[in-house]
Amino acid sequence: MTTSIDLVLPVLNEEIDLGPSTRKLTECLSENLANYEWRIVIADNGSTDTTPDIAKALSDELPNVEYRWLDQRGRGRAVSEAWLASDADVLAYMDIDLSTDLNSLPGLLGAVAGGEYDIAIASRLKKGARVIGRTRRRGFISHAYSWLVRTVFLMGIRDFQCGFKAINRRAARDLLPLVEDPGWFFDSELLLLAAKNGYQISEIPVEWTDSPDSRVRIVSTAIDDLKGLARLRFGGLGRARAELARR
Repeated sequence: MTTSIDLVLPVLNEEIDLGPSTRKLTECLSENLANYEWRIVIADNGSTDTTPDIAKALSDELPNVEYRWLDQRGRGRAVSEAWLASDADVLAYMDIDLSTDLNSLPGLLGAVAGGEYDIAIASRLKKGARVIGRTRRRGFISHAYSWLVRTVFLMGIRDFQCGFKAINRRAARDLLPLVEDPGWFFDSELLLLAAKNGYQISEIPVEWTDSPDSRVRIVSTAIDDLKGLARLRFGGLGRARAELARR
């Protein structure tokens, strides 16, 4: 039986990158995933530019591309809803700027498709990774956040926030209903819930190139992340563990 993969591209006003990135990703998947059934899902969470028109045109032109529209914004919400609506064996997502080198894609997807891991994540902070073009300020914040999470939650994972992850369908069905944050903290919350409930996670070092058009607002995102960490530290993880035990 052929393993199926859905790769989600969460987008919000991405009229410049959407076409070129989708075509490049389609070419990569065609060349490297011949043994899988795969599909690209463009998950649009409220674009107000020409992104919807471009996405619809791509879905009409390319047989393995699907377009989904969400009324509410939030990258985490877009990924979660697309994953929960999918019946694929392996569910993944990538940021539309393709900052992560696509050479890492087959290995990361294969780590989950092979059954050894429930989740595989790209890492810019693990030994062997290469980061290009990142400012010292952003690099410091990334390392500081990693240290904070690993210290507070006694975690071995180093990079919680890199925009390239894959998960098997069982783990997604178990964990996604428990993730409360619809925005940028979604990744960290998902990984903390997974790690603290015994799901197997593979962290794969990648080559990553910083995007000059990054939409992340560092200060507000950092504040939201700290609020999310506090929520999980003081009761959130315990409630999630109890909910999983009741199922």
